[in-house]
Amino acid sequence: MLSITSQYLDRYRRLAGDRSDTLLPVTGAQRRFVLVRSLDPSGRPDLVPMFFAFPRGSVDPERLRAAARGLAARHTALRSRVGVVRGTPVLSVPADPDVGVTRPDLLPGESPADAIRRALASWDAQGPAMRLLLVGDEEREEDILAVVLDHAACDGRSLARIVDELGAAYGEDDPAALTAPEETHAELAAYRDAVLGQLAAEEGAETPEAAAYWADRLCALDTHAPAPRPERVPGGARPSGAAQARLPAHGGGVSFPRLLDACRSATRELYGTDRAVPLGYPWGGRPTGAEPVVGCFLNTLVFPVDTGRGTGTGPEGTADAWWDDLDRADVPFDAVVAAVRSAGSRWTGGLDGLLTVDDDTRRPPLKLAGVEGREIHVDGRPVRAPFALSVTQGAEIRLRMVWDRAVLDDGTAHRAFDALTHALRPSDPAVR
Repeated sequence: MLSITSQYLDRYRRLAGDRSDTLLPVTGAQRRFVLVRSLDPSGRPDLVPMFFAFPRGSVDPERLRAAARGLAARHTALRSRVGVVRGTPVLSVPADPDVGVTRPDLLPGESPADAIRRALASWDAQGPAMRLLLVGDEEREEDILAVVLDHAACDGRSLARIVDELGAAYGEDDPAALTAPEETHAELAAYRDAVLGQLAAEEGAETPEAAAYWADRLCALDTHAPAPRPERVPGGARPSGAAQARLPAHGGGVSFPRLLDACRSATRELYGTDRAVPLGYPWGGRPTGAEPVVGCFLNTLVFPVDTGRGTGTGPEGTADAWWDDLDRADVPFDAVVAAVRSAGSRWTGGLDGLLTVDDDTRRPPLKLAGVEGREIHVDGRPVRAPFALSVTQGAEIRLRMVWDRAVLDDGTAHRAFDALTHALRPSDPAVR
């Protein structure tokens, strides 16, 4: 029986035919985002926004638009759109990039953050993968620039490059002229080769042994977090809550297994005991030998967090299980879900939590004509999972958790965040 990736490649090749320059295949990571979007009643995509505050009047919108178009012309993933043609997910490559800068007007009584949230909520999935929003904040005498990407077009490893190249293009006299047609064609070929290399790795990873491993590993994932209850969210309230803390980075930061184990403390508070909670996290990278193209290559792995009090495996057991998982990390998400369901689980692939980890040395600031933007947060945006935790490691450890208020009440979420920070806190210093 053909693997899911093999079946996908067969369908793609029949569909693309001689249009391999305008219809490209998608990775397993991109297939997951297409699936998640199709299951969302609103059809909203997963978005990756970055927000930067600049001194008022320091950003030239026309120059910024030219820089964005030049950047999109240089990278296949940024000028293209992920969609479904005849039931097959593909990447459609247009002849020219369609990237602009939108300047949302503030409605009466609306803050700049409100305007940005409203613009993101109206995101058209059929539009370009990268869009820029520029909103003035008269009270702070700042301009807030949002660089927003469809997650199906980029992963976390692409963000630093996008920020760096956008700033460099802004400093050129004619950013769009920097990308010659032959360079665009060469990048498209490199991108296609990287995707095909990723699919080959995923196809090779889909063995019966790997399917049996994941079916056994995740068989306890039978039920999910409570269903959303819109009545939880008061009228006019933001759809998500947020909490953050900073911890001293002793000994070079926190190991990933320890973060996974600390999530057990949070999920006990959120979901009670005697459950296995599906916690998703990105892992992987470009295939061996591939060019460092911008794109979406990181697979989503699932860790079954045991919420039972006193029955957890502890940091050592968590580390052992995690290392075993990494040996099968190339199996694409949809193949893992299929294997688990074939073993009798009712798990549909939904995630009760998301965990991402960044290194702040890989997060360069956005500089436009020598002016450095201050990275900020715009809270209150919809959350794909009941909760999402982001960890940034560097000179200190920055923790940030957001949650869906239609699923989790604020009091429970804050108790869960406190439990998590307590689990990660060194014995001597206190959280600042």
